[in-house]
Amino acid sequence: MSEKQNGFSLIELLIVVAIVLIIAAIAVPSLIRSRMAANEASAAASIRLINTAASTYNTIFGNGFPPSMAAVGTTGANPLSCTNAELLDSVLTAGTKSGYTFVLVPGATQLTGTSSSCAAGFGYSDGYVVTATPIGATTGKRTFCSDASGEIRVNPASIAAYSTPNCTDTTILSN
Repeated sequence: MSEKQNGFSLIELLIVVAIVLIIAAIAVPSLIRSRMAANEASAAASIRLINTAASTYNTIFGNGFPPSMAAVGTTGANPLSCTNAELLDSVLTAGTKSGYTFVLVPGATQLTGTSSSCAAGFGYSDGYVVTATPIGATTGKRTFCSDASGEIRVNPASIAAYSTPNCTDTTILSN
């Protein structure tokens, strides 16, 4: 007498695999769009944080606006000073976060030792421009920028970076 074997046939397994692949094909584009939206929201929030940190830097040190991301951020190498203000976390200070690259370009008028409370790393009296550009086409579609005015602007048309040192074109996202 032979025993009947229990289990799935090859055809049944192929049907299950095909159904799983169809569901994945439907779900993956939605997942990518959701991730891009989250990265863009994080970039806008990071720009807002950089604006707040730059204004705080200007107030605390009396040194104008920061000359670089390292000056306003956390480098971990130096004690708290106008060259390492520790107002941003080390991830944002490094310039890359959530699929975006952040660049802070200082203004044109640098303070001198006589008009600054800092001994080194003099700031700028005429502001800065900070940009957030997606690293790739799957990390985001919009480019963000802001300046000392605090207005966050967005370029929804492409992932092209803003021309620095201005940030005047496109749409205002928020103040």
